[in-house]
Amino acid sequence: MTDPLLLSLIALTFLLAGFVKGMVGLGLPTVAMGLLGLAMAPAQAAALLVAPSLVTNFWQLFAGPRFGGLLRRLWPMMAGICLGTWAGAGLLTGAGAEDATTALGVALVLYAAIGLAGPRFSVPARAERWWSAPVGAATGLVTAATGIFVIPAVPFLQALGLEKEDLVQALGLSFTVSTLALAAGLARDGAFPLAAVGTSLLALVPALLGMAAGQWLRLRVRPEVFRRWFFLGLLLLGLDLAMRPLL
Repeated sequence: MTDPLLLSLIALTFLLAGFVKGMVGLGLPTVAMGLLGLAMAPAQAAALLVAPSLVTNFWQLFAGPRFGGLLRRLWPMMAGICLGTWAGAGLLTGAGAEDATTALGVALVLYAAIGLAGPRFSVPARAERWWSAPVGAATGLVTAATGIFVIPAVPFLQALGLEKEDLVQALGLSFTVSTLALAAGLARDGAFPLAAVGTSLLALVPALLGMAAGQWLRLRVRPEVFRRWFFLGLLLLGLDLAMRPLL
């Protein structure tokens, strides 16, 4: 991948995606897949996502104090993510790859709508164990089809009533497992070549710079204002991707 314009797009995309993650604690794959999906196939974009997503999610996961307790609580969801992603990995690389862009747009619209509406859901403790694995499997299928890890994992984790730092760490756990499962699925289907590994590693630099800048700014502005504009941008981008085959 030597096209200077494409490399510039990748660098700017991961700079922005890292900034968003540093600012609001999530959104790197969503922003990266959305913007890169305008210039390349979803499978190619997902391959570039692996290293920046994995490193930033490890950072987020191990920054908190309750890794062991969260893993014991959420392991059925993590297992479901692995199974769902592995089962649906061909959605990005098989005969239906052309539909992945539309699916990505729909996922972005749904995620943005949930973020803008801000509904307050609650999952009772008794129901958590029954919903955990199905939610994980559904998240895995969405990840396999679009490269985005947030639906329905993020709304589900938010509905568990976790403390702020526990929620951030739980998101890091979910995103880390999703990234590893997606990388394994792409490698199985031959969609994670060595060239993509090198470019993905290079994308780490702007992603980490963006994340550091986002964390710095997060302490100085109201996150809810940024989140509102963030979700509006995702909504417009998702509508563009979803409706592109109809135009």
